[in-house]
Amino acid sequence: MGEPYYITTAISYPNGAPHIGHAYEAIAADTIARFQRAQGRDVRFQTGTDEHGLKMAQAARDEGIEPADYANQMSAKFNAMCDILEVDYDRFIRTSEPAHHRASQAIWQAMEARGDLYLGRYEGWYSVRDEAFYDESELIGGEGGKQSPQGTPVEWTVEESWFFRLSAYQQPLLDHYAAHPDFIQPDSRRNEVLRFVEGGLNDLSISRTSFDWGVKVPGSADHVMYVWLDALTNYLTGLGYPDGGELFERYWPANVHLIGKDVVRFHAVYWPAFLMSAGIELPKQIYGHGFLLSRGEKMSKSVGNVVDPIALADRYGVDALRYFLLREVTFGQDGSYSHDAIVNRVNAELANSFGNLAQRSLSMIHKNLGGLVPAQGEAEQDRALLATVCAACRETLPAEFEKFAFAAGLDAWMAAVFACNAYIDAVAPWALRRTDPKRMAAVLGTLVVAIRELAQAVAPVIPLSAAKLIALVDSGADGTPIAAPTPIFPRLDLEEEAA
Repeated sequence: MGEPYYITTAISYPNGAPHIGHAYEAIAADTIARFQRAQGRDVRFQTGTDEHGLKMAQAARDEGIEPADYANQMSAKFNAMCDILEVDYDRFIRTSEPAHHRASQAIWQAMEARGDLYLGRYEGWYSVRDEAFYDESELIGGEGGKQSPQGTPVEWTVEESWFFRLSAYQQPLLDHYAAHPDFIQPDSRRNEVLRFVEGGLNDLSISRTSFDWGVKVPGSADHVMYVWLDALTNYLTGLGYPDGGELFERYWPANVHLIGKDVVRFHAVYWPAFLMSAGIELPKQIYGHGFLLSRGEKMSKSVGNVVDPIALADRYGVDALRYFLLREVTFGQDGSYSHDAIVNRVNAELANSFGNLAQRSLSMIHKNLGGLVPAQGEAEQDRALLATVCAACRETLPAEFEKFAFAAGLDAWMAAVFACNAYIDAVAPWALRRTDPKRMAAVLGTLVVAIRELAQAVAPVIPLSAAKLIALVDSGADGTPIAAPTPIFPRLDLEEEAA
Protein backbone atom coordinates (compact mmCIF):
# COMPACT_ATOMS: atom_id res chain seq x y z
CA MET A 1 0.00 0.00 0.00
CA GLY A 2 1.08 3.55 -0.68
CA GLU A 3 1.53 6.38 1.77
CA PRO A 4 -1.68 7.04 3.78
CA TYR A 5 -3.74 10.12 2.95
CA TYR A 6 -6.77 11.11 5.04
CA ILE A 7 -9.11 13.80 3.72
CA THR A 8 -12.40 14.98 5.21
CA THR A 9 -15.10 17.45 4.30
CA ALA A 10 -16.91 19.47 6.90
CA ILE A 11 -19.92 17.38 7.85
CA SER A 12 -23.08 19.00 6.51
CA TYR A 13 -25.74 20.39 8.82
CA PRO A 14 -28.94 18.77 7.50
CA ASN A 15 -31.59 21.18 8.74
CA GLY A 16 -32.43 21.76 5.07
CA ALA A 17 -31.93 19.98 1.77
CA PRO A 18 -28.42 19.91 0.19
CA HIS A 19 -27.51 22.99 -1.86
CA ILE A 20 -24.83 23.57 -4.48
CA GLY A 21 -22.33 24.71 -1.81
CA HIS A 22 -22.51 21.28 -0.17
CA ALA A 23 -22.00 19.67 -3.58
CA TYR A 24 -19.04 21.95 -4.38
CA GLU A 25 -17.12 20.89 -1.28
CA ALA A 26 -17.97 17.21 -1.72
CA ILE A 27 -16.91 17.23 -5.39
CA ALA A 28 -13.64 19.01 -4.61
CA ALA A 29 -12.80 16.57 -1.81
CA ASP A 30 -13.72 13.61 -4.00
CA THR A 31 -11.48 14.93 -6.78
CA ILE A 32 -8.58 15.23 -4.34
CA ALA A 33 -9.22 11.71 -3.04
CA ARG A 34 -9.38 10.24 -6.56
CA PHE A 35 -6.28 12.17 -7.60
CA GLN A 36 -4.30 10.96 -4.59
CA ARG A 37 -5.40 7.36 -5.23
CA ALA A 38 -4.20 7.74 -8.82
CA GLN A 39 -0.81 8.82 -7.43
CA GLY A 40 -0.66 5.47 -5.59
CA ARG A 41 -1.56 6.73 -2.12
CA ASP A 42 -3.68 4.81 0.37
CA VAL A 43 -6.59 7.22 0.66
CA ARG A 44 -9.27 7.47 3.33
CA PHE A 45 -12.06 9.94 2.46
CA GLN A 46 -14.74 10.84 5.00
CA THR A 47 -17.86 12.98 4.75
CA GLY A 48 -21.20 12.92 6.56
CA THR A 49 -23.80 14.86 8.50
CA ASP A 50 -23.73 16.90 11.73
CA GLU A 51 -27.10 16.15 13.30
CA HIS A 52 -27.23 17.71 16.76
CA GLY A 53 -27.88 21.20 18.06
CA LEU A 54 -30.72 23.62 18.56
CA LYS A 55 -31.36 24.24 14.85
CA MET A 56 -32.05 20.55 14.24
CA ALA A 57 -34.32 20.33 17.29
CA GLN A 58 -36.27 23.38 16.09
CA ALA A 59 -36.53 22.09 12.51
CA ALA A 60 -37.85 18.74 13.79
CA ARG A 61 -40.38 20.51 15.99
CA ASP A 62 -41.57 22.54 12.99
CA GLU A 63 -42.11 19.26 11.12
CA GLY A 64 -43.93 17.72 14.07
CA ILE A 65 -41.51 14.79 14.41
CA GLU A 66 -38.75 13.66 16.75
CA PRO A 67 -35.23 15.02 16.10
CA ALA A 68 -33.87 11.50 15.48
CA ASP A 69 -36.50 10.84 12.80
CA TYR A 70 -35.87 14.22 11.21
CA ALA A 71 -32.11 13.54 11.22
CA ASN A 72 -32.67 10.18 9.52
CA GLN A 73 -34.75 11.78 6.77
CA MET A 74 -32.41 14.67 6.12
CA SER A 75 -29.13 12.77 6.38
CA ALA A 76 -30.39 10.40 3.69
CA LYS A 77 -30.70 13.35 1.30
CA PHE A 78 -27.00 14.22 1.75
CA ASN A 79 -25.97 10.60 1.35
CA ALA A 80 -27.98 10.42 -1.88
CA MET A 81 -26.40 13.66 -3.14
CA CYS A 82 -22.94 12.16 -2.71
CA ASP A 83 -23.91 8.98 -4.52
CA ILE A 84 -25.51 10.83 -7.45
CA LEU A 85 -22.52 13.15 -7.85
CA GLU A 86 -20.05 10.22 -7.85
CA VAL A 87 -18.56 11.27 -4.52
CA ASP A 88 -16.70 8.07 -3.68
CA TYR A 89 -16.35 8.35 0.09
CA ASP A 90 -14.92 5.59 2.31
CA ARG A 91 -17.03 6.60 5.30
CA PHE A 92 -20.26 8.58 5.58
CA ILE A 93 -20.45 9.45 9.24
CA ARG A 94 -23.50 10.56 11.22
CA THR A 95 -23.03 12.26 14.58
CA SER A 96 -26.15 10.56 15.92
CA GLU A 97 -24.33 7.20 15.82
CA PRO A 98 -23.68 5.64 19.27
CA ALA A 99 -19.99 5.26 18.40
CA HIS A 100 -19.76 9.01 17.87
CA HIS A 101 -21.41 9.78 21.19
CA ARG A 102 -18.79 7.59 22.85
CA ALA A 103 -15.92 9.29 21.00
CA SER A 104 -17.22 12.76 21.89
CA GLN A 105 -17.52 11.84 25.55
CA ALA A 106 -14.01 10.38 25.45
CA ILE A 107 -12.43 13.60 24.15
CA TRP A 108 -14.45 15.54 26.74
CA GLN A 109 -13.05 13.34 29.51
CA ALA A 110 -9.51 13.74 28.16
CA MET A 111 -9.88 17.54 28.22
CA GLU A 112 -11.39 17.37 31.69
CA ALA A 113 -8.51 15.19 32.92
CA ARG A 114 -6.10 17.89 31.67
CA GLY A 115 -7.89 20.37 33.94
CA ASP A 116 -9.18 22.44 31.03
CA LEU A 117 -12.91 22.29 31.82
CA TYR A 118 -14.82 24.12 34.56
CA LEU A 119 -18.47 24.76 35.39
CA GLY A 120 -19.66 28.35 35.17
CA ARG A 121 -22.46 30.57 33.93
CA TYR A 122 -22.74 31.68 30.34
CA GLU A 123 -24.04 35.13 29.56
CA GLY A 124 -23.52 36.31 26.04
CA TRP A 125 -24.57 36.54 22.42
CA TYR A 126 -25.49 33.32 20.67
CA SER A 127 -26.48 32.70 17.04
CA VAL A 128 -28.81 29.73 16.69
CA ARG A 129 -28.22 29.65 12.92
CA ASP A 130 -24.42 29.52 13.29
CA GLU A 131 -24.53 27.44 16.51
CA ALA A 132 -21.86 29.88 17.69
CA PHE A 133 -21.11 32.30 20.52
CA TYR A 134 -19.85 35.78 19.66
CA ASP A 135 -18.14 38.49 21.64
CA GLU A 136 -19.79 41.91 21.74
CA SER A 137 -16.90 43.35 19.71
CA GLU A 138 -17.59 40.96 16.83
CA LEU A 139 -21.23 41.90 16.36
CA ILE A 140 -22.47 44.13 13.58
CA GLY A 141 -25.57 46.26 13.35
CA GLY A 142 -28.35 45.02 11.12
CA GLU A 143 -32.06 44.99 10.51
CA GLY A 144 -33.79 44.19 13.75
CA GLY A 145 -30.72 44.74 15.91
CA LYS A 146 -27.39 43.05 16.46
CA GLN A 147 -26.09 40.35 14.12
CA SER A 148 -23.15 37.95 14.00
CA PRO A 149 -20.21 38.59 11.64
CA GLN A 150 -22.05 36.27 9.19
CA GLY A 151 -25.15 38.50 9.30
CA THR A 152 -27.24 36.02 11.30
CA PRO A 153 -29.48 36.99 14.23
CA VAL A 154 -28.03 36.73 17.75
CA GLU A 155 -29.82 36.51 21.08
CA TRP A 156 -28.65 37.19 24.60
CA THR A 157 -28.33 33.83 26.36
CA VAL A 158 -27.96 33.11 30.08
CA GLU A 159 -27.52 29.57 31.37
CA GLU A 160 -25.22 27.30 33.37
CA SER A 161 -22.44 26.00 31.16
CA TRP A 162 -19.22 24.06 31.13
CA PHE A 163 -16.30 26.11 29.87
CA PHE A 164 -13.10 25.15 28.05
CA ARG A 165 -9.94 27.09 28.95
CA LEU A 166 -9.38 28.30 25.39
CA SER A 167 -7.48 31.32 26.73
CA ALA A 168 -4.71 28.98 27.90
CA TYR A 169 -4.09 27.91 24.31
CA GLN A 170 -3.52 31.31 22.70
CA GLN A 171 0.26 31.03 22.71
CA PRO A 172 0.42 27.28 21.92
CA LEU A 173 -1.79 27.95 18.88
CA LEU A 174 0.35 30.89 17.72
CA ASP A 175 3.46 28.75 18.18
CA HIS A 176 1.90 25.97 16.09
CA TYR A 177 0.91 28.38 13.30
CA ALA A 178 4.47 29.74 13.25
CA ALA A 179 6.05 26.29 13.18
CA HIS A 180 3.64 25.01 10.51
CA PRO A 181 3.00 27.86 8.04
CA ASP A 182 0.84 25.62 5.81
CA PHE A 183 -1.42 24.52 8.68
CA ILE A 184 -4.10 27.02 7.58
CA GLN A 185 -4.55 27.61 3.85
CA PRO A 186 -4.97 29.58 1.71
CA ASP A 187 -2.87 32.41 3.15
CA SER A 188 -5.83 34.78 3.32
CA ARG A 189 -7.53 32.43 5.82
CA ARG A 190 -4.31 31.99 7.76
CA ASN A 191 -3.97 35.76 8.14
CA GLU A 192 -7.58 36.09 9.38
CA VAL A 193 -7.03 33.39 12.02
CA LEU A 194 -3.73 34.89 13.14
CA ARG A 195 -5.37 38.28 13.69
CA PHE A 196 -8.21 36.69 15.63
CA VAL A 197 -5.96 34.67 17.94
CA GLU A 198 -3.46 37.49 18.44
CA GLY A 199 -6.39 39.65 19.56
CA GLY A 200 -6.84 37.39 22.60
CA LEU A 201 -8.94 34.30 23.27
CA ASN A 202 -11.74 34.02 25.80
CA ASP A 203 -12.71 30.74 27.43
CA LEU A 204 -15.34 28.91 25.41
CA SER A 205 -18.78 27.77 26.57
CA ILE A 206 -19.00 24.10 25.51
CA SER A 207 -22.31 22.88 26.92
CA ARG A 208 -25.98 23.82 26.82
CA THR A 209 -28.92 23.12 29.13
CA SER A 210 -31.70 24.79 27.13
CA PHE A 211 -32.23 21.78 24.86
CA ASP A 212 -31.37 18.07 25.00
CA TRP A 213 -30.79 17.00 21.37
CA GLY A 214 -27.07 16.28 21.50
CA VAL A 215 -24.30 14.29 23.16
CA LYS A 216 -24.72 14.09 26.92
CA VAL A 217 -21.92 15.59 28.98
CA PRO A 218 -20.25 12.87 31.10
CA GLY A 219 -21.32 13.30 34.72
CA SER A 220 -23.71 16.20 33.94
CA ALA A 221 -26.88 14.59 32.63
CA ASP A 222 -28.72 17.89 32.20
CA HIS A 223 -25.99 19.27 29.89
CA VAL A 224 -25.44 18.45 26.21
CA MET A 225 -22.18 19.24 24.45
CA TYR A 226 -21.71 22.38 22.40
CA VAL A 227 -22.50 21.16 18.91
CA TRP A 228 -19.11 22.15 17.50
CA LEU A 229 -17.15 20.06 20.02
CA ASP A 230 -19.35 17.13 19.11
CA ALA A 231 -19.18 17.83 15.35
CA LEU A 232 -15.42 18.28 15.11
CA THR A 233 -14.81 15.01 16.91
CA ASN A 234 -16.31 13.18 13.90
CA TYR A 235 -12.91 13.25 12.22
CA LEU A 236 -11.63 11.00 15.02
CA THR A 237 -14.77 8.87 15.38
CA GLY A 238 -14.49 7.69 11.79
CA LEU A 239 -11.08 6.19 12.53
CA GLY A 240 -12.09 4.32 15.69
CA TYR A 241 -11.30 6.85 18.43
CA PRO A 242 -11.01 6.37 21.38
CA ASP A 243 -10.12 2.70 20.89
CA GLY A 244 -7.26 3.34 18.48
CA GLY A 245 -6.62 0.43 16.19
CA GLU A 246 -5.45 0.01 12.61
CA LEU A 247 -7.46 2.83 11.01
CA PHE A 248 -6.50 5.40 13.61
CA GLU A 249 -2.83 4.42 13.59
CA ARG A 250 -2.71 4.46 9.80
CA TYR A 251 -4.60 7.62 8.94
CA TRP A 252 -4.38 10.06 11.85
CA PRO A 253 -3.37 12.87 11.75
CA ALA A 254 -5.57 13.93 8.82
CA ASN A 255 -3.74 15.33 5.81
CA VAL A 256 -6.44 17.94 5.25
CA HIS A 257 -9.79 19.03 6.59
CA LEU A 258 -11.43 20.62 3.54
CA ILE A 259 -14.00 23.16 4.75
CA GLY A 260 -15.83 26.35 3.82
CA LYS A 261 -14.28 29.66 4.81
CA ASP A 262 -17.19 30.39 7.18
CA VAL A 263 -16.15 27.57 9.55
CA VAL A 264 -12.39 28.19 9.53
CA ARG A 265 -12.35 29.55 13.09
CA PHE A 266 -13.92 26.39 14.52
CA HIS A 267 -11.42 24.19 12.67
CA ALA A 268 -8.28 26.31 12.96
CA VAL A 269 -8.72 27.67 16.51
CA TYR A 270 -11.12 25.57 18.59
CA TRP A 271 -10.32 22.15 17.07
CA PRO A 272 -6.52 22.29 17.47
CA ALA A 273 -6.98 23.64 21.01
CA PHE A 274 -9.33 20.75 21.87
CA LEU A 275 -6.82 18.28 20.42
CA MET A 276 -3.89 19.82 22.28
CA SER A 277 -5.88 19.58 25.49
CA ALA A 278 -6.79 15.94 24.81
CA GLY A 279 -3.20 15.04 23.93
CA ILE A 280 -4.02 14.14 20.32
CA GLU A 281 -1.82 15.03 17.36
CA LEU A 282 -3.09 17.92 15.23
CA PRO A 283 -4.19 17.54 11.58
CA LYS A 284 -1.64 18.62 8.99
CA GLN A 285 -3.79 21.20 7.23
CA ILE A 286 -7.05 23.13 7.42
CA TYR A 287 -8.06 24.36 3.94
CA GLY A 288 -10.89 26.91 3.80
CA HIS A 289 -12.34 27.22 0.31
CA GLY A 290 -14.47 30.13 -0.89
CA PHE A 291 -18.19 30.46 -1.49
CA LEU A 292 -19.97 29.53 -4.69
CA LEU A 293 -22.15 32.46 -5.70
CA SER A 294 -25.23 32.39 -7.91
CA ARG A 295 -24.77 35.19 -10.45
CA GLY A 296 -22.54 36.92 -7.93
CA GLU A 297 -24.92 36.58 -4.96
CA LYS A 298 -24.43 34.39 -1.90
CA MET A 299 -27.12 31.73 -1.75
CA SER A 300 -29.60 31.83 1.11
CA LYS A 301 -33.05 30.47 1.85
CA SER A 302 -34.35 33.95 2.65
CA VAL A 303 -33.29 35.34 -0.77
CA GLY A 304 -34.76 32.26 -2.44
CA ASN A 305 -31.74 31.52 -4.65
CA VAL A 306 -30.66 28.21 -3.11
CA VAL A 307 -29.94 25.76 -5.93
CA ASP A 308 -30.50 22.01 -5.83
CA PRO A 309 -27.30 20.29 -7.02
CA ILE A 310 -29.24 17.20 -8.11
CA ALA A 311 -31.32 19.34 -10.47
CA LEU A 312 -28.11 20.80 -11.93
CA ALA A 313 -26.60 17.34 -12.37
CA ASP A 314 -29.77 16.13 -14.08
CA ARG A 315 -29.73 19.10 -16.38
CA TYR A 316 -26.07 19.36 -17.36
CA GLY A 317 -24.70 15.92 -16.50
CA VAL A 318 -22.72 14.88 -13.43
CA ASP A 319 -19.30 15.13 -15.08
CA ALA A 320 -20.12 18.41 -16.81
CA LEU A 321 -21.15 19.94 -13.47
CA ARG A 322 -18.06 18.59 -11.70
CA TYR A 323 -15.77 19.90 -14.44
CA PHE A 324 -17.35 23.35 -14.49
CA LEU A 325 -17.15 23.86 -10.72
CA LEU A 326 -13.44 23.01 -10.56
CA ARG A 327 -12.46 24.66 -13.85
CA GLU A 328 -14.38 27.93 -13.53
CA VAL A 329 -13.51 28.91 -9.97
CA THR A 330 -10.03 29.45 -8.55
CA PHE A 331 -10.26 27.12 -5.57
CA GLY A 332 -9.91 28.96 -2.28
CA GLN A 333 -11.55 32.11 -3.66
CA ASP A 334 -15.22 32.92 -4.09
CA GLY A 335 -16.59 32.10 -7.52
CA SER A 336 -19.79 32.62 -9.43
CA TYR A 337 -21.81 30.41 -11.71
CA SER A 338 -24.79 30.81 -14.01
CA HIS A 339 -26.58 28.81 -16.68
CA ASP A 340 -24.73 30.62 -19.48
CA ALA A 341 -21.36 30.14 -17.81
CA ILE A 342 -21.89 26.39 -17.41
CA VAL A 343 -23.14 25.91 -20.97
CA ASN A 344 -20.37 27.98 -22.55
CA ARG A 345 -17.57 26.32 -20.56
CA VAL A 346 -18.82 22.77 -21.04
CA ASN A 347 -19.56 23.19 -24.74
CA ALA A 348 -16.26 24.91 -25.54
CA GLU A 349 -13.96 22.61 -23.60
CA LEU A 350 -15.63 19.24 -23.07
CA ALA A 351 -17.95 18.91 -26.08
CA ASN A 352 -16.10 20.86 -28.79
CA SER A 353 -12.48 20.31 -27.73
CA PHE A 354 -11.89 17.10 -25.76
CA GLY A 355 -15.07 15.28 -26.76
CA ASN A 356 -14.64 16.13 -30.44
CA LEU A 357 -10.96 15.13 -30.31
CA ALA A 358 -11.88 11.68 -29.03
CA GLN A 359 -14.91 11.29 -31.29
CA ARG A 360 -13.22 12.11 -34.57
CA SER A 361 -10.01 10.20 -33.81
CA LEU A 362 -11.73 7.00 -32.71
CA SER A 363 -14.37 7.26 -35.45
CA MET A 364 -11.62 7.34 -38.10
CA ILE A 365 -10.07 4.21 -36.57
CA HIS A 366 -13.42 2.46 -36.55
CA LYS A 367 -14.27 3.53 -40.08
CA ASN A 368 -10.90 3.31 -41.86
CA LEU A 369 -8.98 0.66 -39.90
CA GLY A 370 -11.76 -1.77 -39.04
CA GLY A 371 -11.61 -0.62 -35.43
CA LEU A 372 -8.05 -1.92 -34.97
CA VAL A 373 -5.99 0.53 -32.89
CA PRO A 374 -2.64 1.18 -34.65
CA ALA A 375 0.74 1.73 -33.02
CA GLN A 376 1.77 5.29 -32.22
CA GLY A 377 3.85 7.19 -34.74
CA GLU A 378 7.57 7.73 -34.35
CA ALA A 379 7.92 10.90 -36.43
CA GLU A 380 9.29 13.97 -34.68
CA GLN A 381 5.87 15.61 -34.90
CA ASP A 382 4.27 12.60 -33.14
CA ARG A 383 6.87 12.46 -30.38
CA ALA A 384 6.61 16.22 -29.83
CA LEU A 385 2.84 15.97 -29.34
CA LEU A 386 3.11 13.10 -26.88
CA ALA A 387 5.84 14.94 -24.97
CA THR A 388 3.53 17.96 -24.67
CA VAL A 389 0.61 15.82 -23.52
CA CYS A 390 2.68 13.83 -21.02
CA ALA A 391 4.21 16.99 -19.55
CA ALA A 392 0.75 18.45 -18.95
CA CYS A 393 -0.82 15.24 -17.64
CA ARG A 394 2.04 13.79 -15.61
CA GLU A 395 3.79 16.92 -14.39
CA THR A 396 1.84 20.19 -14.52
CA LEU A 397 -1.66 18.93 -13.67
CA PRO A 398 -0.47 16.74 -10.76
CA ALA A 399 1.67 19.57 -9.37
CA GLU A 400 -1.32 21.94 -9.43
CA PHE A 401 -3.81 19.39 -8.08
CA GLU A 402 -1.42 18.59 -5.22
CA LYS A 403 -1.96 22.15 -3.99
CA PHE A 404 -5.70 22.16 -4.88
CA ALA A 405 -5.18 24.53 -7.81
CA PHE A 406 -7.74 22.72 -9.94
CA ALA A 407 -8.36 25.55 -12.40
CA ALA A 408 -4.63 25.90 -13.13
CA GLY A 409 -4.23 22.13 -13.53
CA LEU A 410 -7.19 21.95 -15.90
CA ASP A 411 -5.84 24.93 -17.81
CA ALA A 412 -2.66 22.96 -18.54
CA TRP A 413 -4.79 19.95 -19.45
CA MET A 414 -6.85 22.01 -21.89
CA ALA A 415 -3.67 23.34 -23.48
CA ALA A 416 -2.69 19.73 -24.19
CA VAL A 417 -6.16 19.05 -25.67
CA PHE A 418 -5.73 22.10 -27.92
CA ALA A 419 -2.30 20.81 -28.96
CA CYS A 420 -3.88 17.52 -30.04
CA ASN A 421 -6.53 19.30 -32.08
CA ALA A 422 -3.91 21.53 -33.67
CA TYR A 423 -1.88 18.38 -34.53
CA ILE A 424 -4.91 16.82 -36.24
CA ASP A 425 -5.55 19.97 -38.24
CA ALA A 426 -1.87 20.15 -39.26
CA VAL A 427 -1.42 16.52 -40.35
CA ALA A 428 -4.97 16.07 -41.75
CA PRO A 429 -5.37 12.28 -41.36
CA TRP A 430 -8.51 12.36 -43.54
CA ALA A 431 -6.31 13.48 -46.46
CA LEU A 432 -3.60 10.94 -45.60
CA ARG A 433 -6.19 8.19 -45.98
CA ARG A 434 -5.84 8.59 -49.73
CA THR A 435 -2.21 9.70 -50.05
CA ASP A 436 -0.39 7.82 -47.27
CA PRO A 437 -2.54 5.28 -45.35
CA LYS A 438 0.45 4.09 -43.31
CA ARG A 439 1.10 7.61 -42.07
CA MET A 440 -2.60 8.05 -41.33
CA ALA A 441 -2.48 4.96 -39.10
CA ALA A 442 0.58 6.29 -37.25
CA VAL A 443 -1.16 9.62 -36.65
CA LEU A 444 -4.29 7.93 -35.32
CA GLY A 445 -2.18 5.65 -33.10
CA THR A 446 -0.46 8.72 -31.69
CA LEU A 447 -3.81 10.34 -30.99
CA VAL A 448 -5.09 7.26 -29.17
CA VAL A 449 -2.10 7.37 -26.82
CA ALA A 450 -2.66 11.09 -26.24
CA ILE A 451 -6.42 10.68 -25.66
CA ARG A 452 -5.90 7.92 -23.12
CA GLU A 453 -3.29 10.02 -21.31
CA LEU A 454 -5.68 12.98 -21.23
CA ALA A 455 -8.57 10.82 -20.00
CA GLN A 456 -6.47 9.28 -17.26
CA ALA A 457 -5.28 12.68 -16.05
CA VAL A 458 -8.76 14.22 -15.89
CA ALA A 459 -10.48 11.13 -14.46
CA PRO A 460 -10.55 12.51 -10.88
CA VAL A 461 -12.71 15.38 -12.15
CA ILE A 462 -14.91 13.58 -14.71
CA PRO A 463 -14.82 9.95 -13.53
CA LEU A 464 -17.79 8.60 -15.50
CA SER A 465 -16.78 9.99 -18.89
CA ALA A 466 -13.09 9.25 -18.44
CA ALA A 467 -13.81 5.63 -17.46
CA LYS A 468 -16.05 5.19 -20.51
CA LEU A 469 -13.38 6.59 -22.84
CA ILE A 470 -10.52 4.60 -21.27
CA ALA A 471 -12.58 1.40 -21.47
CA LEU A 472 -13.22 1.97 -25.18
CA VAL A 473 -9.55 2.63 -25.93
CA ASP A 474 -8.34 -0.28 -23.81
CA SER A 475 -10.79 -2.66 -25.47
CA GLY A 476 -8.57 -2.47 -28.54
CA ALA A 477 -5.29 -3.05 -26.69
CA ASP A 478 -5.19 -6.77 -27.44
CA GLY A 479 -5.98 -6.41 -31.13
CA THR A 480 -9.74 -6.55 -30.70
CA PRO A 481 -11.57 -4.00 -32.88
CA ILE A 482 -12.98 -1.12 -30.87
CA ALA A 483 -16.70 -0.37 -31.04
CA ALA A 484 -18.02 2.70 -32.82
CA PRO A 485 -17.57 5.64 -30.41
CA THR A 486 -20.50 7.74 -29.23
CA PRO A 487 -20.09 11.38 -28.17
CA ILE A 488 -19.23 11.45 -24.47
CA PHE A 489 -20.20 15.10 -23.96
CA PRO A 490 -23.45 16.15 -25.65
CA ARG A 491 -23.66 19.85 -26.41
CA LEU A 492 -25.76 21.83 -23.97
CA ASP A 493 -28.53 24.23 -24.96
CA LEU A 494 -27.66 27.85 -24.27
CA GLU A 495 -31.06 29.34 -25.03
CA GLU A 496 -33.04 27.48 -22.36
CA GLU A 497 -32.43 29.49 -19.18
CA ALA A 498 -32.49 27.71 -15.84
CA ALA A 499 -35.77 28.03 -13.99
